[in-house]
Amino acid sequence: MDFNVFLNKFVEQLEIENAETLHANTPFRELEEWSSLSVMELIALYDDEFDKQIGDVDIKKCTTIGDLYQLATA
Repeated sequence: MDFNVFLNKFVEQLEIENAETLHANTPFRELEEWSSLSVMELIALYDDEFDKQIGDVDIKKCTTIGDLYQLATA
């Protein structure tokens, strides 16, 4: 999967409005839209879109959007 495909799904899932500035090195926890609910939204995204079973521990190990992408493609 291409990073841009992942990024578009990430942006859509979290309803990020200012997505033009996002890149692989963006620390996702610093995004205005990030909240504790975002973890559950990401778990659902990985399950629905990528057929991957992840948990909150997996997300806690990630710091950037690129890390989340690697989790989706691993």
